[in-house]
Amino acid sequence: MIFTRLRAIAASASLVTLVALTGCGASEVVEDSADAVGQGDTRYPLVIENCGQTVEIERAPQRVVSLDQNSTEILLSLGLAGRIVGTASWTDPILPSLADENEGVPRLSDNAPTYEVVLGADPDFVTASFGRHYNEGGVVTRDRLAETSVGSYLSPTDCDNGISVNGGGTRTEPLQVEALYQEIQELADIFDVADRGAALIADLQERATAATEGVDLGGRSAVFWFADTKTPYTAGGFGSASLLAELTGMTNVFADTADDWPAVGWESVVDADPSILVLGDLQRDRFPGDRLDDKIAFLTADPLTRTLSAVQRADFIALHGAEMNPSIRFVDALEKIRTWALEHQDEGEG
Repeated sequence: MIFTRLRAIAASASLVTLVALTGCGASEVVEDSADAVGQGDTRYPLVIENCGQTVEIERAPQRVVSLDQNSTEILLSLGLAGRIVGTASWTDPILPSLADENEGVPRLSDNAPTYEVVLGADPDFVTASFGRHYNEGGVVTRDRLAETSVGSYLSPTDCDNGISVNGGGTRTEPLQVEALYQEIQELADIFDVADRGAALIADLQERATAATEGVDLGGRSAVFWFADTKTPYTAGGFGSASLLAELTGMTNVFADTADDWPAVGWESVVDADPSILVLGDLQRDRFPGDRLDDKIAFLTADPLTRTLSAVQRADFIALHGAEMNPSIRFVDALEKIRTWALEHQDEGEG
């Protein structure tokens, strides 16, 4: 059902509306970095409806700040390293295949930067995966950026009916991977590398189809634990991690929760006694238990969590944080789940 739509989207040349107001694999970098001119396919001014805002781009941005790892890796995959003047909010190391491209890109902050730091990079465009950066009290509002003639963009994966989910809204329907593909093609059009966007989407679709072919975990129950040992953040039913469960035949224990990452009590996890624990391996130290080893140490030592069947069997699937968030790394997550599933194909619910 989902992948029928995924294959169909590759045939689309663009997912944005190009308006003339006057008369570029998830794990592979597109060859040849885009120059300042681009491919010459985008007609400027370009107008895009972006999560409740109308964004008008007069010319291809030359100095972009990416406020999240997810958007950074899309830009790098499109061959735009030379235009990135700053990145921030990293949960994991860069994809190995993007390491060379990323080497010369300034990191403004491992977490969210201040507005002054962003301003110091002198951007003409700012992208974000999560709308909290654009909230009052976040990095900077989109209105304030507009006042200084700096364009802004928010990933459609964080948008529901024109409202940012991570900016204070709530999902009303499950996230679909088409929103990620829309982000890729829109950014490709904004930077005038439309062909590269289409090629990246096609590569992701091919890998996702291969990763899910023949994989069905038969409805085995699962909890996706992102971070925090005290009050764990686990995957709700409408976000990206629950989409991974759907695509591989798992049943998300907290599928009836609309929040992307609701904080739950360990008692509710133990009561559910999931068959599989999908553990976030975050290479940061923002919350207790960000890293995989710390999560496993907690699970096996805590008097409550060590009673879990999945803990006793060590039925753990480890995913990077970026693989659990909406990003091009969703295919890496599907490939890891496939490997685990094939290794445990003879096991039942247990």
